[in-house]
Amino acid sequence: MAPRTRSKTAERTTFALDVNGERTELAFAPHKTLLEVLREDLGLTGTKHGCELGECGTCTVLVDGQPVLSCLVLAASCIGKQIRTVEGMAGAELHPLQRAFADLGAAQCGYCTPGFLLAAEALLAKHPKPTREQIKSALAGNLCRCTGYLKIYEAVELAAAWMRGEDQDPERETLYGRR
Repeated sequence: MAPRTRSKTAERTTFALDVNGERTELAFAPHKTLLEVLREDLGLTGTKHGCELGECGTCTVLVDGQPVLSCLVLAASCIGKQIRTVEGMAGAELHPLQRAFADLGAAQCGYCTPGFLLAAEALLAKHPKPTREQIKSALAGNLCRCTGYLKIYEAVELAAAWMRGEDQDPERETLYGRR
């Protein structure tokens, strides 16, 4: 006798989430990850699907100011918490991190960039003048297959200087290489 399989429509529950400074009520299945809700239900596609195992960092968002891997977090566990995605970084102008990444060529294909930007933002909130080692440590959970990491580290350092109010230009060799 063949085993019976049961088909059950996924239950949807209405939740209120605070995303990028806006409270939004939406209905979703309680088993959905934060990544799925952000992309599929809210249309915030800046947060990327990567490995969905918590190994690549491309799905990084901030929850109450802390970087989390949204592929591993249930959206329902974020009720009452502040969620920030890459879409929430820029206001009328680019965030200094976004500007520095663009100016220094720290992003090539761009797929990993949102995760790096948010992890770096969390770092700079705690350490306005981070050392290179602090930057490496804070970004260690984010993988990039295109750039190598030097331009990313330099972009974080430049953005940190700008955020401290320093009038700093990128080093010539950062932009053009060594002669």
